[in-house]
Amino acid sequence: MVNPFDMVLFGGGGDLALRKLIPALYRAHLEGSLEESSRIFPVCRRQEDADAYLETARKALQTHLRDGEYTEEGWDEFQQRLRAVALDIAVADEQWDHLGDLLGGDNERARIFYLAIPPAVFGACCENLSVKGLIHEQSRVVVEKPLGYNAKTSDEINSKIATYFPEKDIFRIDHYLGKETVQNLLALRFSNVLFEHLWDAQTIDHIQISISETVGLEGRAGFYNEAGALRDMVQNHLLQLLCLIAMESPNSMSAKNIRAEKIKVLEALRPLVGVEVDENIVRGQYVAGGIGDQLVPGYLEELDQASSNTETFVAIRAHIDNWRWAGVPFYLRTGKRMGKRCAEIVIQYKKVSHNVYDRSAGKAVPNRLVIRLQPEESIKLLLMAKKMDSLEMELKPVELNLTLSETYDSIRSDAYKRLMLDAAANNPALFIHRDEVAAAWAWVDPIIEHWRATGDQPCLYRAGSWGPQAADDLMRLDGREWVNAR
Repeated sequence: MVNPFDMVLFGGGGDLALRKLIPALYRAHLEGSLEESSRIFPVCRRQEDADAYLETARKALQTHLRDGEYTEEGWDEFQQRLRAVALDIAVADEQWDHLGDLLGGDNERARIFYLAIPPAVFGACCENLSVKGLIHEQSRVVVEKPLGYNAKTSDEINSKIATYFPEKDIFRIDHYLGKETVQNLLALRFSNVLFEHLWDAQTIDHIQISISETVGLEGRAGFYNEAGALRDMVQNHLLQLLCLIAMESPNSMSAKNIRAEKIKVLEALRPLVGVEVDENIVRGQYVAGGIGDQLVPGYLEELDQASSNTETFVAIRAHIDNWRWAGVPFYLRTGKRMGKRCAEIVIQYKKVSHNVYDRSAGKAVPNRLVIRLQPEESIKLLLMAKKMDSLEMELKPVELNLTLSETYDSIRSDAYKRLMLDAAANNPALFIHRDEVAAAWAWVDPIIEHWRATGDQPCLYRAGSWGPQAADDLMRLDGREWVNAR
C-alpha cells in the first residue's frame, strides 16, 4: 500500500481522466492499494461541472470499467475520496486559494499534480502552483504526451516545467511502459538465462514492433493533423518499446540505471537523413473502407478537408549500431484504421543452421517469440515439434502460450493504475527522463524535416487493411514479411 497522498487531476473532467484515470484509481481503491486518507481532487473548468462531478464520475465508471468491476458499495466508498474543484488554470485567482485550503498545510504528505491538460498550458499551471505556494518538498508533477512537435518546442515545455519542479520530481508518462507484459519482457530477458543468451545478432533475424488501431481521429483532428503518426506514436511509444527490447542489462532495476541503458540505445540508432528516409520509411494515409461489418470514412472525410499530407500510418526499418544488434533490422509499424487493434512485439529467430530431417518431414519454421501488449496480454513462443497423431516423422509448429488474463484471472491489469501509484510512491523507474525525450526527437526531427523539404506525400491504404502495399514491399525487399495480429 502506498503512503497517504493527495492527487490533483488537472483536466479532471476531460476524456483522459474520465476514461482512464478515474477508473484506474477506482481499481486501486478496490484492491486496497490506496491508504484510507488518500484524496483525489479533480479540477474542472466551471463550478457547475465541479458540482455535478460525482455523478459524472459514477457514469464514467459504469461505462469504462469491465463487466463486474463496478459495484454500488465500491462506489460509495470511492466517492468519499473525491473532492472536485473549479478553477481557471491560467489565472492565479482566489479559486487557487480554495484548492490550497482543501489540500491543507501538511508538507510531509505526498502531493501529486497530474496534468491531463494540453501541453500549451503546462507552464501556466506549474507557475500558478508555485505562485500560490502549493509546491512543497513532497510534490511531484505527472505530464502526459505530446511534449511538443519537435525538439525545440519539447525543450521549451520541459524548460518551463523545470522552472518550478526539479527533474527528479517530473514524471513523464508513457502508459505502454506500465503494461504488465512490458514488465514481463524485462523479466524474461534479465531473469532467464534461456532468453538473455539468445538475445542478439547471433540468434535473432529481425524484430518487429507494431501498434495498430482501428479508430480514426476520435475528436483529435486538430492535434493529429499537425502531429501525424510519427510524432504521435513513434517518437514516444514505439521508441520506448524498442529501448526496452534492445538495451543492455542494467546493474539494477533503478530508474537511473534503466535510463542510462535506454539512452545508449537511442544514441546508437542509425540516423535516417535525406534519401535514407525514402529508402527506409513508408508513410500512409487511410481512405474509406470497412472494419468488420462497418463502413468507415477516409481521413480527409473525417478531417473535412480537401487535402492533407499528414501520415496516419508509418513503417520504418531501423538499425542499432552496436555490438549486440549489428545487422539486425528493427521494423516499426503503427497506423490508424487498421485491420485489428493490437500492440505486439515479434522476436523472429534465425533458421536452424542445418536441417537434419529430409523434405518429407515438412518445412522447419524458425522460432518466434510474440509478446502481445493489447488488447489481451500474452506471451507466445513458436517451436517446432513432431506431429503426435502421425507415425511418420512430420514436423509441426506449435505454440507455448501464456495468456496472462487467463493465468491471472483475479488480476486486472491497468497501466495507468500502476503508473499513478508509482508516481505516488516516488518510483520513477517506468517514467521518461528529459534526456530520453531529447534523444528521441534528435532521431525523429531529420525525418520530419526531409518530408517537409521534399513535399513527400503519403501512400494511400484502405481502412480495415494492414497499411499500404509499400510497407509490405519494404519487408519483402529484405526477404521478410510482417506478422499481422490474428
